[in-house]
Amino acid sequence: METAFQILLLITSVLIVLLVLLHKGKGGGLSDLFGGGVSSSLGGSSIAERNLDRITYIVVTVWASACIGLLLLLKD
Repeated sequence: METAFQILLLITSVLIVLLVLLHKGKGGGLSDLFGGGVSSSLGGSSIAERNLDRITYIVVTVWASACIGLLLLLKD
């Protein structure tokens, strides 16, 4: 069970990094370096940004749950 939580924690950690890099930059950040500035001119990007926000919140919630679960397992 401990291994499952560790694998889940690793996968969600990588996903959080990737999802944060995909977000639209406020100007001159890493997202512009990877092409974030190009997608801001596309129409309908606000819907994509909202969906990206939702996915990020879900992944962060799973990550936090995995952290708490692993903490409770290792506490015993």
